[in-house]
Amino acid sequence: MDRTSLIGLALGVVAIVGGQLLEGGELSSLLQVMAFAIVIGGTVGAVMLQTSTATFVAGLRLLPWVFRPPVVDFRGTLNRLMLWAGTARRGGLLALEPALRAAPDAYSRKGLQLLVDGAEPHVVRQALELEIETWEDAHRQAARVWEAAGGYAPTIGIIGAVLGLIQVMENLSDPTKLGAGIAVAFVATIYGVGAANLLFLPIANKLKALIGAQVRVREMVADGMESIANGENPRNIELRLEGYFVG
Repeated sequence: MDRTSLIGLALGVVAIVGGQLLEGGELSSLLQVMAFAIVIGGTVGAVMLQTSTATFVAGLRLLPWVFRPPVVDFRGTLNRLMLWAGTARRGGLLALEPALRAAPDAYSRKGLQLLVDGAEPHVVRQALELEIETWEDAHRQAARVWEAAGGYAPTIGIIGAVLGLIQVMENLSDPTKLGAGIAVAFVATIYGVGAANLLFLPIANKLKALIGAQVRVREMVADGMESIANGENPRNIELRLEGYFVG
């Protein structure tokens, strides 16, 4: 569980709600179902219009990463690569076949399979890099679902504000209905700007950072696999691959 994300989200909400209360306002003033429906419904609709169904669903599935990020173990991955490099150095590439069955993920298994099959080093690198590019493109497209939501939400909030003002203008002769229209107008703007800057854009940026880390560890694996195929000294491989991370 990523406590930083939880604390950040809670702090943002508390700051806004607390500010409202400190200014003498009522919490109920911020709870406008109509404004919420306009902003969230309009934003989701705009994002769905922009993206394909598969990409939209993939974006939703990435949301848990914000609070439960996938493990990126550079040191553990490096240690496995060094173990495989030592095995290949002593017994040849065919000696990696037992490691193939015990590989922790499909990406590593693919690289080991190419090594065991005797693929040329450049073929190993090309195959693994192609998979990296495909994986990264799909996941970044999914992350852009949240980025798009962050772009549309403030504008939809303004639309909600205008709708509220229209309601006010239509009921100038009935003062009892003016308050509701004005409330929707201002709260819709708060919802739009708040959702974009407290939720959608931070989620998009967090996902992009996590995807970048995943890509970097995969690049390290591709580099290591190519080096093993070239028969390089494991110590030299280790020294170079340590450049992919700090610590």
